[in-house]
Amino acid sequence: MSDVGLFLLLQLQRKQRNMCNLTLCVLLFLTCSCSSLSSCPAQCSCETSAVSCVSQNLTSVPQPLPENIITLNINGNEIWNLNSESFPRPLEHLTNLYASGSQVEQLDSLAFKNLPRLKLLDLSNNRILGFSVEALPKDNKIEVLNLSRSLYNHSYVGVLADVFTHRLPKVSHLDLSSNDLVLLPEGMFTGLSDLTVLDLRNNSLVAISNDTFWNRALKELDLRDNALKVLPNVTLEKLSSVPDLRVRLAGNPWRCDCNIEDMLIWLERHQFVVDRLNLTCYSPAGLKNVSLLTLEQPQLSCWSDDGHAMDRVLEPSYVFLGMVLALIGVIFLLVLYLNRKGIKRWMYNIRDACRDHMEGYHYRYEINSDPRLANLSLNSDV
Repeated sequence: MSDVGLFLLLQLQRKQRNMCNLTLCVLLFLTCSCSSLSSCPAQCSCETSAVSCVSQNLTSVPQPLPENIITLNINGNEIWNLNSESFPRPLEHLTNLYASGSQVEQLDSLAFKNLPRLKLLDLSNNRILGFSVEALPKDNKIEVLNLSRSLYNHSYVGVLADVFTHRLPKVSHLDLSSNDLVLLPEGMFTGLSDLTVLDLRNNSLVAISNDTFWNRALKELDLRDNALKVLPNVTLEKLSSVPDLRVRLAGNPWRCDCNIEDMLIWLERHQFVVDRLNLTCYSPAGLKNVSLLTLEQPQLSCWSDDGHAMDRVLEPSYVFLGMVLALIGVIFLLVLYLNRKGIKRWMYNIRDACRDHMEGYHYRYEINSDPRLANLSLNSDV
């Protein structure tokens, strides 16, 4: 056989091998696709690596889930409890879990133990009453956590603070808006070293602890529509020390009296309050809806016109009246002490007089009750 024939034979064999390899690859791909599609849960739609089970009246996480799943959407169901059986086998590729509006009430221990690569967890619009500290593994990869309109048990805010401190090492975006929160534990977010966005709008926060938001990584802080009346100097200093921070404060009922002077100076000096032009007074009535940046010092009276002025005027009178009453009480006790012997003698005399009087009544009763003594009494009178 010539060299040319041998060369052509080798080329033909190589093409045959390539065709065989290509055929095997196609068959393998089809087999994997079929296996993935076959594991799609009922009442769900599966597209490549995404599974959607929205508003299907599910009472638990659908099973079985494809092994290659990346995104799971179970919004709008009735899954009141997430526990260790919700994800019974490891899902190494699942990174996005949406469970908004699914009536979730309880997050039990080890609920997400088999989701090691979870990065986005949306639990908004639920009614969470219990959140186990061990629901999330310590080494979880969660970066975005949405708990908006979900916290119905404010008594465990301390538990949530513990979760934030010890169970969210990678979180960068935390949404706690619209939860009617009134007070936050001091240092609640300081352990979140990667936290850059914190949303606390539409709550009922009346005060802020000194170190609540002390986090140098924080870039966005939303405190709109709360119940803040003034920010103390210590809080202003803490916020000023966080580099590149952007704060939103509109929609709070600011009290424009002499106590807000330092905050006004702070607003003029710093530009990181992005909505400072929208900050307006809520009280006193004479300054309502007036922009904070247009206020002048003479307008900031220390006497409020919103109905509390009279109480403040009367406070010194109440104190003086209390002191007078206390002095009268002391004098009365002192008089009693100095005349204790005369008072004791007077009480003894009253006691003896009452005793003699009662003995007379008792003697007459005995005479009237005995006929013989009554006749004797009459004869003696005769």
